[in-house]
This record gives sequence, C-alpha cells and structure tokens, in this order.
Amino acid sequence: MKILVIKSSPHKHGSSNLLADAFIKGSEEARHEITEFDAGHAKIHPCLGCEACGMSGLCVQKDDMAELRNMILDADMAVFVTPLYYFGVSAQLKLVIDRFYSFNGKLSAKRLKTGLIVAAWDNADWTMKDIQAHYETICRYMNFENMGEILGGGCGTVGMTKASGFLEKAYEFGRSL
Repeated sequence: MKILVIKSSPHKHGSSNLLADAFIKGSEEARHEITEFDAGHAKIHPCLGCEACGMSGLCVQKDDMAELRNMILDADMAVFVTPLYYFGVSAQLKLVIDRFYSFNGKLSAKRLKTGLIVAAWDNADWTMKDIQAHYETICRYMNFENMGEILGGGCGTVGMTKASGFLEKAYEFGRSL
C-alpha cells in the first residue's frame, strides 16, 4: 500500500514527528511504500474561496499544495500528523485540509484510507475530544476510511513521548496495516 504521511509540526524533531517516525518504521516493516510531506515547513497558502477551481479543477495559487495534491491522489492512505494546538490541528495542517476544496470531488470519490496521529501535552480525558470529532467528521464528509487514531496525550516533550507508550502504539498501528 502507498501511504502518504503528512507531518504538520513546526518542530521537525518534536513529539508528533517522533510518533510519525514510529508509525513509518512499523509501516515499512509491513512492506508498505511510504512518502512523507512536511506541511509544517511547506509553502502553502490559505484557500481564497475564489471558486476558480469549481471544486474540481486546479487551484489558482502557485505553492507546494500542487505537489501535495498529486501525492495524495496517488496514495492509498494518508496519515495526518499534528501537535494539538488549542484542541485542534496545527494551522499548517488546517491549511492543507482547507485546500482539499479544489479537488474535493476527486479526493472524495477516491475513498482514501486515513489515519490520525496527535501529540498533546495534556492527557486529561477530554483533551482529544474535539480534534477527534473534527477528524472523524472530515472522514465522513470526504468518504475517507478511518484506519485508526493515535491520540498521544501526555506527549508534550520528546522525553514525555518516549516515556508514554505511544511510540509503541504508533509503531504497531503502522505494522497492523
């Protein structure tokens, strides 16, 4: 299976990317083909809402989203990786999701398999409620098949993440596909 991992943290060596790397290791051991896209450092502009794409054409903006569009349409699965920022995805990942608008029909018809990996400082029982609901709503709307979620509460620093048990869960998620 071709799996696209979309990392969205501004911290290249932070907790969410550490979890993503564990997922990637497990996926590679299960013989999946992995491609990574670093939305946290890509040049992606917000959707202008200009309607020039008609939800099924090329976006008028010239940025890194054109590359990501091709990558996601070529993939069998996309894994969205984000730190938890104010109980939602990072701004960098939100830009990506909003820009799905220009190829909404193609992406929705694809019935893409997806996964979510989140790293959060807090591990209270309510911490991941809103991001999980948002992701699952996107899955319903876009006809994505949710293959799993790693909701890493208590992963505020790399040290916390290493001690949390979520690295093993992310690795096993990748191996299980």
